[in-house]
Amino acid sequence: MSARRRQGPRGTASTGANDTAATGADTPGDPDRIRFERDEHGGVTVVMDGSPQSYVQPDEPTLLVFEYVQHLALVVDALSPEAPAPLAVTHVGGAGLTLPRWVEAVRPGSPQIVLEPDAGLTQRVRTEVPLPRRHRIRVRAQDGRAGVAALADASADVVVTDAYAGGRVPAELVGAAFATEVARVLRPGGAALWNLADEPGMRWVARVVATMSVSLPHVALLATHEVLKGRRFGNSVLVASAEPLPLDRLRRDVARAALPTGMRDGVALTRLLAGARNFAEVGEPSPPPPHAGGWRVR
Repeated sequence: MSARRRQGPRGTASTGANDTAATGADTPGDPDRIRFERDEHGGVTVVMDGSPQSYVQPDEPTLLVFEYVQHLALVVDALSPEAPAPLAVTHVGGAGLTLPRWVEAVRPGSPQIVLEPDAGLTQRVRTEVPLPRRHRIRVRAQDGRAGVAALADASADVVVTDAYAGGRVPAELVGAAFATEVARVLRPGGAALWNLADEPGMRWVARVVATMSVSLPHVALLATHEVLKGRRFGNSVLVASAEPLPLDRLRRDVARAALPTGMRDGVALTRLLAGARNFAEVGEPSPPPPHAGGWRVR
């Protein structure tokens, strides 16, 4: 997997159902809300409301810049090593469609559904950074909660939840009701992934893991060492399944990752969960991100 590390804000991937932008009321022609910043390598950063949302390299979709996107891709690879067999993937949150493009590149013909409520954003992305030919990526202008509830039972190999509203994960995407719906949609052996952002100590993440593990009891958590050791606010990727995860494969891939990545499972993850209370049907939004100067290692 090709990768390049990018420092700075975590670069969330999409807005969520609680964001005012998620209503679709904003038009595709609003230049102040959505920008496309191009670099000398031909890559494009999608910026919304002043915050980087996605990085896309149209001619090299396997180049993943944001740390958490690299971790999501690592997990998808480990979950189904029979590449290039297609996977049915549902994405909650779209933005620049970075991960769907990667899935299409490494597993051509994969049927993918993207739930992105901001139709204006999707239209501009399609214009500014067109999708590859003959793809099977279908974008639906729905929020994650309603969109997942409308999906058929056992219709996805992987469900990726990567949606933010105002820099925070919406409460309805980490509650018990959403976990139940995701578990229903997954095929046997399928797995769900969440991109989560939290403060040092990861107490909010611990509550999310505790909640999801009721419906999907086999769990693991990936993040950079800095985040796992509580040195900075940052992103972690939760993996959850109704069936045992390929932990040996995940450990090997984590050890070979281009980034200094770690994984918590078993006893180590149980230690993180100590005292964590499950969320109710609807959870709580993730902690607000720090100011621009607060991204560095503490």
